[in-house]
Amino acid sequence: MSSTGSTYGDIHRYEPARESTAAAIAIVLLTVVEVVFVGLFTYGLVSGWGYNEIGNMYLGFVLAVIFIDLAFILLLYRKEFLPDVMIVKKRRRKWEDLYIREDQQYGTETLGNAWDQFKQAVYPYYKR
Repeated sequence: MSSTGSTYGDIHRYEPARESTAAAIAIVLLTVVEVVFVGLFTYGLVSGWGYNEIGNMYLGFVLAVIFIDLAFILLLYRKEFLPDVMIVKKRRRKWEDLYIREDQQYGTETLGNAWDQFKQAVYPYYKR
């Protein structure tokens, strides 16, 4: 698809989410596993497992599993329950990123016209 004729901010492509039942069940099961591991991590912190080397490594492993499980939950949610939307954006020219006007895009002369500079210095509201 080409973007000719599209204006800034138009929705170029919109595909609704699949919303599969298998993904919903997987998210619920992963959430239950997440709650179990968060409870185990909290219990380990309160019980003081982090004071010896084995317990500290165990707590680190449980924390890693918590974040990996959360990543899978978010991945499934994004893939199955959020729509695929592509919005047209206006491509800016390089000189626009420098916050200069269009007539300044090629730069200005170093010395310029000395007489115009003198008139500008004497009378600031002078127009060329």
